Amino acid sequence: MNWEQVEGNWNQVKGKAKEKWGELTSDDLDRIEGKRDQLVGTLQKKYGYAKEKAEREAEDFAGRC
Repeated sequence: MNWEQVEGNWNQVKGKAKEKWGELTSDDLDRIEGKRDQLVGTLQKKYGYAKEKAEREAEDFAGRC
């Protein structure tokens, strides 16, 4: 999947995001709304990832969906 597909199918995909990143709350997932930049920022905040690592995580996630 690419990010346009992830964003369009966010309600189905956010369960997978919750499995992958257990520290993300339902409120976090609702706020992200499938937007890549929001996910990257939230991963940086919750997990302390550097921007590059958060971006890699997001891309890996999209590829696995």
